[in-house]
Amino acid sequence: MATMHVVQVSRPDGPFETVERQIPEPGAGWVRIRVQACGICHSDSLVKEGTFPGIQYPRVPGHEVAGVIDSVGSGVASWQPGQRVGVGWNGGYCGHCEHCRRGDLFACVTGRATGITYDGGYAEYMLAHATAVALMPAELAPVEAAPLMCAGVTLFNALRNSGARPGDVVAVLGLGGLGHLGVQYAAKMGFYVVGIARGKDKEPLACELGASAYLDSQSQDPAAELLRLGGARVIL
Repeated sequence: MATMHVVQVSRPDGPFETVERQIPEPGAGWVRIRVQACGICHSDSLVKEGTFPGIQYPRVPGHEVAGVIDSVGSGVASWQPGQRVGVGWNGGYCGHCEHCRRGDLFACVTGRATGITYDGGYAEYMLAHATAVALMPAELAPVEAAPLMCAGVTLFNALRNSGARPGDVVAVLGLGGLGHLGVQYAAKMGFYVVGIARGKDKEPLACELGASAYLDSQSQDPAAELLRLGGARVIL
């Protein structure tokens, strides 16, 4: 059978290992994805350190996946080979348990988490439940799209559910893996964005990302400055 390379952790606190495995076949309700890019999230350390309960080793981490559907299992009608897709932390859901019926898909009783309860995107190919897959716009490059599947969704949902309206002040703490996305999302959603980070040297980046104002937390009191603006409706 055809083989692929994966990066796995074989035991808690074990090293990352590049090994060769057989390319898996998708079962009923699952799809196979040829991985083009996979982001690195701090949550991947749960696999490395063995701190997430019930992990079965060896395990392939990675839940910020961008790729192309390569094969579909039986019963999958919503996806077909050749589609560009992404996969995030939510590893799929049943759609009929009490949590799913309330719309709390992350609390589904199946408890699936990509790269945690089944192998993730640190591989050339991976399997994903059909309900865990999202269509990826053609204009997004894989390396740009992959982090949006976790970090991006985290920030977007926080803003989407915040109740803030265009023109409201939204403060973003830091310009790192989450913060730089938060500034961009908030600016595109019409908020007055205040970027907050340590040092004046980060101000050009904050403004380039879309911040309306920048606060250097080493030389200013961010809380006092936000109060001068009337307070922040949201702080990310």
